[in-house]
Amino acid sequence: MRKINVGLIGFGNVGSGVVRILQEKKGLLKAKIGIEVNIKKICDKDIISKRNVSVDKDILTKNAKDILGDPQIDIVIELIGGIHPAKEYIIEALNRGKSIITANKALLAQEGKELFAIAKDRGKNIYFEASVGAGIPIIKSLREGLVANRFNGVYGIINGTSNFILSQMSDNNCTFADALRQARLKGFAEKDPTLDIGGIDSAHKLILLVYLCFGKLIEVDDIFIEGIPRIALSDVNYAKELGLEIKLLAIAKKQKDELDVRVHPTLIPKNHLLASVGGIFNAIYISTDLAGNLLFYGPGAGQLSAASAVVSDLVDLVRDMKAGLFRSSLNVVPDKSISKLKKIDEIESRYYIRFMAVDKPGVLAKISGILAKFGISIASVTQKERRRAQVVPIVMILHESKEKSLRQALSLINRLDIIKENAVAIRMEEV
Repeated sequence: MRKINVGLIGFGNVGSGVVRILQEKKGLLKAKIGIEVNIKKICDKDIISKRNVSVDKDILTKNAKDILGDPQIDIVIELIGGIHPAKEYIIEALNRGKSIITANKALLAQEGKELFAIAKDRGKNIYFEASVGAGIPIIKSLREGLVANRFNGVYGIINGTSNFILSQMSDNNCTFADALRQARLKGFAEKDPTLDIGGIDSAHKLILLVYLCFGKLIEVDDIFIEGIPRIALSDVNYAKELGLEIKLLAIAKKQKDELDVRVHPTLIPKNHLLASVGGIFNAIYISTDLAGNLLFYGPGAGQLSAASAVVSDLVDLVRDMKAGLFRSSLNVVPDKSISKLKKIDEIESRYYIRFMAVDKPGVLAKISGILAKFGISIASVTQKERRRAQVVPIVMILHESKEKSLRQALSLINRLDIIKENAVAIRMEEV
């Protein structure tokens, strides 16, 4: 075997980055793996626009069948994103005996159970390093480097857009709207950033991390998801006064026989490593039984960062094909000690709460009375300066409370005529 032929579906930002790496590092890669990797065909709906790489026009096509039906193509790289037609392309490629590399976290999170089963049945692999953390080698580390470990918890800052916004608010004292505007100007936010700032993108990636760490392929509906749009600059600044930082965290932690999985804004101590992760950078903090606590850190976006992860998968596949081996990319063993997923109502946490209340006597008594009714005690309370016509922010830190009790209490408090906005509640994690 002297050459491996690859078909690339998706010639956008990451796809052109993959081609660039394979062109610029051709000699290095061949020296390391002993085989030439050849891009035989590239499919994209736009084959006219200029990219930052040059390719022979003869290898460009708008028809994915030119790749899927080519018996000389051994590996298909899918980089178009979305569910359809990406799912259909992958299934057809697997059925035709081709291995798959993808960065499509939404597809794997939603349809992974079916796709992984088809791959196993066909004796082929689906590699997906670029789907979480771009160039951070977290998938390979979980699959291989930590293969003998049991996992206690995963805490991830795994959405660059949200992290950039919160970092801008914290570092430059700007509002959420201004930070989002900056993210768009710099190309860090989509025209519609809902999936990013709403926590859905983080949830998709968390599903894959949970699968690799705990052997449970859960669904998006199994995850409590809360985004960052209600986080105000005042919340960021109050948190800093308390020695805390707000981050959008993807959390999966084992508690006895339960798995607690959620995505939401989280207050963490300012001296924790995760608190210092700024801008579009990502970080995944892993707690294991053998290797201890580990932090994986790096750019969470970027053409070459994500393309580097795709090429890493490609090299793994080529080495196996050269050796005539089939190594399952998913050496996943379910953690049988986990019997159920923990519901969000059942979690217990400390909380930061901000109320916007009328500035008059008796307000604190009414709020604290309702909290006490649900068995919730207050660790500290601060009434901040007046912001507008007789309305002031009241900031409370609550002792550990059950989520269900807090929600019930806040539902009653929000209906009081002295409360002018629904309370902002942010969970706190020691990590």
